[in-house]
Amino acid sequence: MTVLDPPLDSRTAQLRADLGERVMLPGEPGYDRACMPWNLAAQLRPAAVACPKSAEEVVELVRAATAAGLRVAALSTGHAADALSRGDLCDVLLVNLCSLRGVSVDPLARTARVLGGATWNDVLAATAPHGLTALHGSAGTVSVAGYILAGGVSMYSRAHGLAVGSVREVQVVVSDGSLLRASAEENAELFWALRGGSGNFGIVVSLEIELLELTDVVAGFLLWDAARAAEVTHAWARWCEGSPESVTSTLRVLHLPPLPSLPPFLQGRSVVVVDGAILEDDARAATLLEPLRALAPEVDTFARIPVAAVLAVHMDPPEPSPALSAHAVLEGLPTDAVDAYLAMAADPALFVSELRQLGGAMGRAPEGSGAVGSLDGPFLVHTIAMAPVPEAVEAARCAATAGVAALAPWHAPVGALTFVDGAEDPAPSYGAALGRLRELRRRLDPAGVFVAARPL
Repeated sequence: MTVLDPPLDSRTAQLRADLGERVMLPGEPGYDRACMPWNLAAQLRPAAVACPKSAEEVVELVRAATAAGLRVAALSTGHAADALSRGDLCDVLLVNLCSLRGVSVDPLARTARVLGGATWNDVLAATAPHGLTALHGSAGTVSVAGYILAGGVSMYSRAHGLAVGSVREVQVVVSDGSLLRASAEENAELFWALRGGSGNFGIVVSLEIELLELTDVVAGFLLWDAARAAEVTHAWARWCEGSPESVTSTLRVLHLPPLPSLPPFLQGRSVVVVDGAILEDDARAATLLEPLRALAPEVDTFARIPVAAVLAVHMDPPEPSPALSAHAVLEGLPTDAVDAYLAMAADPALFVSELRQLGGAMGRAPEGSGAVGSLDGPFLVHTIAMAPVPEAVEAARCAATAGVAALAPWHAPVGALTFVDGAEDPAPSYGAALGRLRELRRRLDPAGVFVAARPL
């Protein structure tokens, strides 16, 4: 005989009875704000939402949700919320970790303990005074847990590998409501799975990461008018071929709207930008940059800067915005691939069309790595289209997807989990680990309690 779940209204009523005002239901004050992700194009309408302030509260929330017959999803900042929004959340308690923030640094051990809702801005503010930094990405507003446990393509990854390799411990609330410590010595199988499949196995309330001993670094960007995109992009592709692993760079074509928040000389313009970080002394960095500087950029900000300032180099929007994106790892970037990229990037419907330089240490999984430990492929293409109104979401999604599809002949049979969003299939990003991850998911979460943005 099939056992049916109780009606949803009775399940949320039980949740309210158990948790009181700690949960918010649709139509109640605070619900809409608590459900709002960083990516404003994603609409999250769960059965209930809560904003815990401690690991103990997360334990109570998971236990109460499962007792009421509800599933659970975590939200850190919601940069990748478009993927989560495409699932049915009508029987889901959304656990928004926005109030679970904090970073403590051990400068002698060169480690940081980071709470589940903390961002990279939080981490660098805490680590920089100690002459330390982390394998952060290009945006300071992104959550550490969501980014790093999905691999993490860092500004320093060609020299130091994927950011996930710096994780030393994870504290996670699992499906029975237990708070577990996962590391190489304790719950090692879970530790392996969390480093890649995190959202499928629980709610991460804290993690310990290794830090890099860096006070400052040569970083910045070069900018030209988009009329020179072909010249610059072909030159950059050739430049990347000879770049040492100390260089991690990105090339983007940007179609900028006429926003007053932009500098006047950029408002309403299309430009091509090369940015990145170079882990070399000043003289060596200047030598490496010579071929690009020979192209006479309109703006050149490359200089030795404090490590905390590196988060601003990529010029990611500082405020929540509605965006749809797509990506693919590329097997190479020959001349015809560059031409295909340039034809695609000329489309004004694409706010950003970028090529990221991969390779180096990113292609080498460190000893004891987790489910995702390396990323094979020399380049990555990533497109972003804006959706200023809900009616524009599908058109923006199609534009982003079509942009990546334009380079289909050079797609590698792998993905970069950090960039998986929307309708993209995460399976290629898990690679050979997918089967083991699925088996562990069945064993560790047999009732399918957790809803992940990147499901197995």
